[in-house]
Amino acid sequence: MTDPRRAIGASGERAVARWYGARGYTVVDRNWRVREGEIDLVLRRGRILVFCEVKTRRGDAFGSPFDAVTARKQQRLRSLALRWLAAHGGGRTPIRFDVAAVTVARDGRAEIEVRFAAF
Repeated sequence: MTDPRRAIGASGERAVARWYGARGYTVVDRNWRVREGEIDLVLRRGRILVFCEVKTRRGDAFGSPFDAVTARKQQRLRSLALRWLAAHGGGRTPIRFDVAAVTVARDGRAEIEVRFAAF
């Protein structure tokens, strides 16, 4: 990934972390990586752990950011979440998978839409 794309993705992830924080969630982990992939955000609110995939786009020329979370990507995220839980001792913790779409306008403002329990 090129540096400008990486920067826009990182800014989207920061914006989403703040969005969740304003709603009572705590960031537990960010950009957790293993060879098979990465989990963008792991959040907690009460007993529930949320694994959030963040997709950031400039405009909508390439469709909705939600469209990028394919069935294959969802399966990979489920597998990664199981690995994260095993690594962090969260075996019986209730979990949820959210997808956050960030669209960055030309003036730099970020519009955030979150689909709770997206899959």
